[in-house]
Amino acid sequence: MKLASLKAGRDGKLVVVSNDLAWYADASHIAPTLQSALDDWDRVERDLRNLATDLGHDAIPKERFHEREAASPLPRAYQWADGSAYVNHVALVRQARGAELPDSFWHDPLMYQGGSDGFLAPRDPIPLADESWGCDMEAEVVVVTGDVPQGATREQALAAIRLVGLTNDVSLRNLIPGELAKGFGFFQSKPASAMSPVFVTPDALGDRWKDGKLSGALHVDYNGQPFGRADAGEDMTFDFGTLVAHAAKTRALVAGTIIGSGTVSNRDAGGGPGKPIAEGGLGYSCIAEIRMIETIQSGSPTTPFMKSGDTVRIWMEDEQHHPIFGVIEQVVNG
Repeated sequence: MKLASLKAGRDGKLVVVSNDLAWYADASHIAPTLQSALDDWDRVERDLRNLATDLGHDAIPKERFHEREAASPLPRAYQWADGSAYVNHVALVRQARGAELPDSFWHDPLMYQGGSDGFLAPRDPIPLADESWGCDMEAEVVVVTGDVPQGATREQALAAIRLVGLTNDVSLRNLIPGELAKGFGFFQSKPASAMSPVFVTPDALGDRWKDGKLSGALHVDYNGQPFGRADAGEDMTFDFGTLVAHAAKTRALVAGTIIGSGTVSNRDAGGGPGKPIAEGGLGYSCIAEIRMIETIQSGSPTTPFMKSGDTVRIWMEDEQHHPIFGVIEQVVNG
């Protein structure tokens, strides 16, 4: 089942979307918003699935689904916490700085709390007031949970995952060092993120969803050119069950909590840093990673961060090369 929110008010209007993303059926008579559906999931899930089946059989009225009319599925959420499940990415950051990677990073996930009071729609521009801030895209996988009790096990956490999607977790890289130096975490360096046009129930992903990981190439095009094709299921040190359980260690998570994977990052086939697509590699899911590799190899980065007018597209394809979650497509608006 695929769910989306059309732009309407602050929280959108819930719709069920066909598997090919061509059509939608209004679901607001079942639940007016996605958040309300998540709040009452045990009661409304069957009705939403029946609506999705009827849509697939052309048994109900339907309308064309245009991704430009979609808000992020949760236009705002009670909670957004982003992990760093791909330790390869963290290791490159440390190596570029000449710092050792603590062994604990392989056993205890990193996670920060992001701003969830407003997400960008998948076609919204990325607002950038100052190019010197170092604007970067970060292509990631996200999950949305139901209610998760404090102290949940990994298995309980996995069972609480309701939906899977993608995000562009925008970062202002040049603001990060100063904020971290204060010892109090990110804030100004993490502006609004954009979510994929649709979120998908894990069962609808088939073999792509296994053991709390989403497999498949995460496509990133930058200024019209292939930039990243990293496999989201490879080199993922911490699966989503582990990430959700980590977030719930000391507090319960409410329905509608979004947990991110962190930047999807693959090692090279030989075990070293990933290579650009033009050199036969799988590329990168953010600019910072190629800059770190440039620093390791030559002493300084050469690839600039995003500037006004730059474009980014993020999506994942099914076996027929159709987008599973729709496409995040944004331009930097300076």
